[in-house]
Amino acid sequence: MIRCYIGLGANLHQPLQQLEQAVAALKQVKDCELIAVSGFYGSKPMGPQDQPDYVNAVAALDTELAPEALLDQLQQIEQQQGRQRKAERWGPRTLDLDLLLYGDQKINTERLTVPHYGMKQREFVLYPLHQLAPQLVLPCGTSLNSLLEIVPENGLTILK
Repeated sequence: MIRCYIGLGANLHQPLQQLEQAVAALKQVKDCELIAVSGFYGSKPMGPQDQPDYVNAVAALDTELAPEALLDQLQQIEQQQGRQRKAERWGPRTLDLDLLLYGDQKINTERLTVPHYGMKQREFVLYPLHQLAPQLVLPCGTSLNSLLEIVPENGLTILK
C-alpha cells in the first residue's frame, strides 16, 4: 500500500455536502483505504474572484492502485458529482479532487504531475495537509513545516 494525499475542493451546489459525499465515495474506491480526512476549511477562490468561496480538505488514502488508475477513480467521483471540465482554469466547480502526493514518487506524465504542481503555494492545501501529516517531507526534500512558515493563511477558516 502506498500513502497518498488527495486535495478536495468545491464551491458550487452546497460545497460542504459535496465534500462529505466525496469522502463517502473515497471510502468505496476498490484497492484503497481511507485513513483520515482533515477538517473542512473555507478559502477564497484562486483566479476569478467573482465566484463563491471554496470549501477545501485533504484526505490520506492508502492504495494499491497505480497513480493513473487512482486518477481515473478520482475523476469518476468528480463526474458522478456533476463536475464539468471547462477551459476556464480556477473557475467554479461542484468538486475538484487532486492527487497531491503519491508516496514519495515524482510523476510527470501527460495526464498527471505529482507532487501536484501548485501545492507548495496553496494555503488551502498546506494547512489541511499539515493537520494530517505535520512531519511530512515532500519528495523534493522540503518539509511541510518550512512551507507553512512562508505561506500565509490568507483568510483560511476552519468550518468543520
